[in-house]
Amino acid sequence: QVQLVESGGGLVQAGGSLRLSCAASGRTFSNYAMGWFRQAPGKERVFVGAMNWNGGNTNYAGFVKGRFIISRDNAKNTLYLQMNSLKPEDTAVYYCAAYKTQLISGAVASWGQGTQVTVSS
Repeated sequence: QVQLVESGGGLVQAGGSLRLSCAASGRTFSNYAMGWFRQAPGKERVFVGAMNWNGGNTNYAGFVKGRFIISRDNAKNTLYLQMNSLKPEDTAVYYCAAYKTQLISGAVASWGQGTQVTVSS
């Protein structure tokens, strides 16, 4: 099973940007599609976006399209989430996820511990 560690969260003003990173270890990173999810206080965890194993296919939730960009560096075993034009409603714990296969149509196999993102108005 792949181990995931997120970093890069913090406090930012509305309209600002943050870049989250997810470092993977334990298995071959390029064997997995990767994704980001988030969970706001009192709400369920929801899908933010995902990328297949080689970056050739990316999918985003409607509420982040045009603002968030997922990328990955298979040589560094790292997934990124560039978040721009942040809004207070983006405040949540952000989780990195590894899918069971190279495709984003599969189920999630592993989760990171999460990193807090807080957007002030």
